[in-house]
Amino acid sequence: MTFGRSGAASVVLNVGGARYSLSRELLKDFPLRRVSRLHGCRSERDVLEVCDDYDRERNEYFFDRHSEAFGFILLYVRGHGKLRFAPRMCELSFYNEMIYWGLEGAHLEYCCQRRLDDRMSDTYTFYSADEPGALGRDEARPGGGEAAPSRRWLERMRRTFEEPTSSLAAQILASVSVVFVIVSMVVLCASTLPDWRAAAADNRSLDDRSRIIEAICIGWFTAECIVRFIVSKNKCEFVKRPLNIIDLLAITPYYISVLMTVFTGENSQLQRAGVTLRVLRMMRIFWVIKLARHFIGLQTLGLTLKRCYREMVMLLVFICVAMAIFSALSQLLEHGLDLETSNKDFASIPAACWWVIISMTTVGYGDMYPITMPGRILGGVCVVSGIVLLALPITFIYHSFVQCYHELKFRSARYSRSLSAEFLN
Repeated sequence: MTFGRSGAASVVLNVGGARYSLSRELLKDFPLRRVSRLHGCRSERDVLEVCDDYDRERNEYFFDRHSEAFGFILLYVRGHGKLRFAPRMCELSFYNEMIYWGLEGAHLEYCCQRRLDDRMSDTYTFYSADEPGALGRDEARPGGGEAAPSRRWLERMRRTFEEPTSSLAAQILASVSVVFVIVSMVVLCASTLPDWRAAAADNRSLDDRSRIIEAICIGWFTAECIVRFIVSKNKCEFVKRPLNIIDLLAITPYYISVLMTVFTGENSQLQRAGVTLRVLRMMRIFWVIKLARHFIGLQTLGLTLKRCYREMVMLLVFICVAMAIFSALSQLLEHGLDLETSNKDFASIPAACWWVIISMTTVGYGDMYPITMPGRILGGVCVVSGIVLLALPITFIYHSFVQCYHELKFRSARYSRSLSAEFLN
């Protein structure tokens, strides 16, 4: 630290009236970026860009910020617990304090992150590094000026491929990707039609055109996946993401089928007869899930299933328990009591399980049904029980779905703000 009272072993931070004493060595590597910037200040002008006032005699730096919020943040960076909102303090105000000191929303505990997203979506509030009180990441990091252009370029590329609403280029790229998904799905569905297969058998050029279209779509998906992998921040985290795994499952079967074609020859009849090749061909249906990158509805569904896995397990447990009880009783009433007039559809408990599941879900295909009076009474109880048991956990899943939708909608609106700025520029 080149500026300050010479010979002083420590400095004093005065945050809203609360004073904290820190050694100069601790100040150099302090976790809060705004505080650590004091170590590199060479003049009083540099100091006043970081803090609000400075007393050279007492070597004291003044910050006109919320003292209680800084106390919570200081406890967090020192490793004492997790970062949560200060009591009796607005979530947006606390978040503004976090940005000022150099923290992000990801540092918050998960429950507080959800509270913050709800609050920001309700008030339609945005915070970014360009706003007053927010600290730019590149200038806050030591030596960040040299690598800043490359980091900004990689971040822009990453957002272009990962966030469809982040820029005009991202929207164009997402639209092209959606077109390729739709085209590939249309070709896949059409290739299963009997008329299409008959025409392809008579006209070799039709089959060749469909293969060319398929190869172009696969080439686009492969290039998109490779570029996203290159510009990703964490390569291991990229590989673990569910959507990226689905992309790999959708692309790999094509290359496996091409290799099998190379090794087995170009006999199309042999390829169609191969069960393995048909399974690999149908795995391209995973391309539909790629639309989750571009539509909030599918993203909401995935996020809801991720957050509500306990409720989903509870729902399955309810169904399995009820299925075991009602299938055993229905098999006994329909087949086990009177063997002469027994219902052959309920010959076993596993067979009765099918009737229980379609009755509890109120589907009722009509392929099997009870014929005895006790069996019909049991069927009515089964239907009513199914409605009640399914309704209980679905309520929690519904509320989680609504909350996930609002969160994703807010994040999409936040990226759309940058898109509007790009149009204006």
